[in-house]
Amino acid sequence: MNVLMTAPRLAPQAVALLEAAGARIHYMDPFPGAAAVAARAGAVDAAAILSRQGPVGAAAMAAAPNLRIIARHGVGVDDVDVPEAARRGILVTRSPGSNTRAVAEHTLALILALAKDLLPLSAGVAAGGWRGGDAVVRDVHGMRLGLVGCGGIGQAVAPLAAAFGMEVSAWSPSGRQVPGVRRAADLPALLAGADVLSLHAPLVPETRGLIGAAELALLPRGAMLVNTSRGGLLDEDALLAALDSGHLSGAGLDVTATEPPLQGARLRSHPRVILTPHIAGVTAGSMVSMGVMAAECIAAVLQGRPVPPDRLVRA
Repeated sequence: MNVLMTAPRLAPQAVALLEAAGARIHYMDPFPGAAAVAARAGAVDAAAILSRQGPVGAAAMAAAPNLRIIARHGVGVDDVDVPEAARRGILVTRSPGSNTRAVAEHTLALILALAKDLLPLSAGVAAGGWRGGDAVVRDVHGMRLGLVGCGGIGQAVAPLAAAFGMEVSAWSPSGRQVPGVRRAADLPALLAGADVLSLHAPLVPETRGLIGAAELALLPRGAMLVNTSRGGLLDEDALLAALDSGHLSGAGLDVTATEPPLQGARLRSHPRVILTPHIAGVTAGSMVSMGVMAAECIAAVLQGRPVPPDRLVRA
């Protein structure tokens, strides 16, 4: 039973689970394109695809007629054509909660780095400079944090931010609430009262482009934006315009609409942007959790056992 891993490595604990289930794992180079995934899935006659760094679309499913499950090495499933999988009777699973703490910590790190101007200050010292007599950085305590999305990661960010003295409010497209966090009446109300806006919503058709020029204009002047969710939630041209005008003082991004961003893309070098390479959830602990949860789902399907219901993705 062949399992295609759309990345070059998998946690040893997950490898052991799959091999114990009688699976043979086939790895791919980092970030393969859809055509490469389809070609390799057909070449190895994949019964399962462990999806981490490459998109799994209709072509991959058609190329592997014995494919029974696509297991996401992570939480988001925007790299998988879920409706097509459902049409073909292929299970899609995810790994809920596997990287929640890691992404929440990264979110706070970006907020702190922006507020304290760590990137430009460090670059200035490295270039031989020092601070001017009137240089100041900002207090995080008392800042108003607006969370867009109230899933596991949004809920994990809230207490971390509160521990720094931030005033946390939240709004979710689904209407979900974060326990102990003030719920904004709607998105405009959240934006108008956010010194820091942090995005944690899933990328679905209804949320694509959720934050555009009109929404950014509602933020107070000097606000900061952080996105550790999905690049497609944000209109990046509108973000750059808001940064250039000074309406936003900075942005911390772990995700972009195109990954990696094209060489020469302004987000790569904008002086008010901290850009990390979609690595918020890639810690030693989360890699084990994501790999093991995905492997458990594959092993269950290959051995004819039920998959935990909370890991199943519905079309």
